[in-house]
Amino acid sequence: MQTDCKMISVVVPVFNEEPTVGNVIERLKAVLQKTGLNHEIIVVDDSSIDNSVEVAKRHQVLVYKLKRHMGKGYALRVGFARVTGDLVVTIDSDGSHRPEELPRLLKPLLSGEADLVIGSRFMNAHTFYAKRINAAGNRLFNLLIHFLIQSPITDSQSGYRVMTRQVLQRMKLWSVEYEIESEMLVKTAKSNFRIKEVPISFIQRTYGTSQIDPLIDGLKILLSIISAYLRS
Repeated sequence: MQTDCKMISVVVPVFNEEPTVGNVIERLKAVLQKTGLNHEIIVVDDSSIDNSVEVAKRHQVLVYKLKRHMGKGYALRVGFARVTGDLVVTIDSDGSHRPEELPRLLKPLLSGEADLVIGSRFMNAHTFYAKRINAAGNRLFNLLIHFLIQSPITDSQSGYRVMTRQVLQRMKLWSVEYEIESEMLVKTAKSNFRIKEVPISFIQRTYGTSQIDPLIDGLKILLSIISAYLRS
């Protein structure tokens, strides 16, 4: 399947990212053009109160705006329901992920080595976190997932990923917020798909504030890991 990929779909969840979403889309379009493959970019706006939607629409991509703020997981699920590609990409819209590194994530799938590729911030020696609690929480989730699925993962919470359409279709997702990354990972592993990580750069947010609450969202992620393992 990987070697005869006809289409790449990129899902970009957005919530109040007016300063960066346009730049991310333009860079994505440039990178996707170089692949020589057909592609589509699907922006799902999680009811932003700034001009994110207007900025995205100027770049001639598919844009869906939710009627009310639901969460990153819900926005991704809306995007997933609309993809037509053989490979599905997820990337954050705040500029923390470099679109130019997408070929690095695509390579293991196009060569038939993996079914899900995760861009790991922790495999890069230059990665750092502004808050130690975020890094500590990620390590905890990695250890739990490793214990449950017997697969060493360095960055279970990364939102920069590429998967085959089969992986996506096999999962029944229910997460509405940041726990969706953990749910997807556990369910992919339990379905015996191949998972691979590749190192990526990570640019810390330089404006605004992150929407993640380390304690509340951390608890939701922890519960989602256990629930996805028991229910899948």
